[in-house]
Amino acid sequence: MKKLYQWIPLILLIALAGCQTGSKEKGETKPVIRESGEKKASSLLEQPASTLARSYCTGCHLFPEPDLLDTTTWKTILPRMGHYYGIYANDTIRDWLLEGGRAGQIVERQQVFPKTPIIDSLIFEKISGYYLEQAPPQLPREDRSPVREGLPYFRLRKPGSKTKNAMTLMVKIDAPNRLFISDAGRSSLSIVDADFQVIKTARSPEGTVWMHTDEKGSLALVIGTFNPTDMDLGFVMQLPDAPGQPTPILVSNLQRPVHLDRGDLDGDGLDDLVICEYGKQTGSLAWWKQERNGTFQKYLLRSKPGATKAYIRDLNGNGKKDIIALFGQGDEGIFIYHNQGNGKFVEEPVLRFPPSYGSSFFDLVDFNADGHPDIVYTAGDNADYDPITKPYHGIRVFTNNGRNRFEETLFYPLPGAYKAVPADFDGDGDLDIAAISFFPDYENAPEEGFVYLENKGEGQFDASTFPGSSGGRWMAMDVGDIDGDGDLDILLGSMVFGTDYTRYFQQWVDGDLPFLWLENTLQ
Repeated sequence: MKKLYQWIPLILLIALAGCQTGSKEKGETKPVIRESGEKKASSLLEQPASTLARSYCTGCHLFPEPDLLDTTTWKTILPRMGHYYGIYANDTIRDWLLEGGRAGQIVERQQVFPKTPIIDSLIFEKISGYYLEQAPPQLPREDRSPVREGLPYFRLRKPGSKTKNAMTLMVKIDAPNRLFISDAGRSSLSIVDADFQVIKTARSPEGTVWMHTDEKGSLALVIGTFNPTDMDLGFVMQLPDAPGQPTPILVSNLQRPVHLDRGDLDGDGLDDLVICEYGKQTGSLAWWKQERNGTFQKYLLRSKPGATKAYIRDLNGNGKKDIIALFGQGDEGIFIYHNQGNGKFVEEPVLRFPPSYGSSFFDLVDFNADGHPDIVYTAGDNADYDPITKPYHGIRVFTNNGRNRFEETLFYPLPGAYKAVPADFDGDGDLDIAAISFFPDYENAPEEGFVYLENKGEGQFDASTFPGSSGGRWMAMDVGDIDGDGDLDILLGSMVFGTDYTRYFQQWVDGDLPFLWLENTLQ
């Protein structure tokens, strides 16, 4: 029986999936067949296993060193990787992997699971043996200072009543005394006040996953289906400005979308959209051109699953708005799409990560105050197999040299890191970090589900959390001024998943902390 945590909507693709590189035609991707008439399997088998691994794995993503996972985890991962090469343990597995109906047709069209092997089984066995022989029995533990209990500058505010089985997919601070809370289990999007009293609730099929709000109004991105699927049930809707107004659907038939941004990408005076369709086995990053009649036309940027975040920014100061995006599964990394004008973009990978990293979030912010946008990034997706504590999970800051070349200048280890928001919470002029982890080390450091990092300068941070932070399993977080007093508060939302965490699961189910407000006491 599969554990529940394997069904988290944003993060549940196989760590070594994504072996779908090859020629592209009409947005589809065809697998690479490496054997040819000139290179028979027998001659390839004479090569060292490490050479074969680098040859085959780097066609799909950054090479994963064997020591990135323990032996037990590799035993789980390697057979799954074989599926993308057309290697199945029996004749029924491929049919089981494919969904019925339209979702299965989408996967078949992109040839995700070949009907016949595209790699000799002996070569695959040799590669698998290499990983199992070289992997450590367990990963080393990262030494890190304990997180202090007791938050400076913050006071805990929580609802007066419980919410059983809370599945908070998103929280959003819309304005002082106005919050959005999305519950995937209840398929609801609620507007609540600072006392968590519901002002209005609307139906949102399996949850609104992102809200984009600017001077032109609010857009709600609806995931459409919470469980992993290649079905295209997601959509973007425009929220009404006043009671009685319609709620138009701007874009539909999206594959489990998770993020969007809005801006004029082609210089025609109309705001276009960039949408991340995370999907499951398939998905994409695309920009949607707004036509004069108000409809939107899709233009693919990358036809792969795992698109997680994308922002519209003029990154080189030439007056054209570019796109910078994070992909979080398979070929993980951050990519810039340079705007060439006339709706044309050129892709440039600027950071790449091994597929075991589990890239979960990034933001653009001038972290060192030099006038150039830096990257704050988290790695912490741990949902593809029984969670293990990974020493490379955590928060990273990549500093921009002024020419969009990024160098890692900060690493704060945080197992299962899911989101990190940089902001000046204490008013001293530098950026602190509020972070959540969906997969903290519950055995040894459960308090790391939420961590506040106070910037002390010179790359040093003091880590603290609030008492009882393990009372919620934090998937959602937003930062803003909830009470209108001029300082920055933190809003958290809990997602009830993880039946193996028996110490805390019942508390999550009971809904002691379905969501909460960390009120900044600076003002």
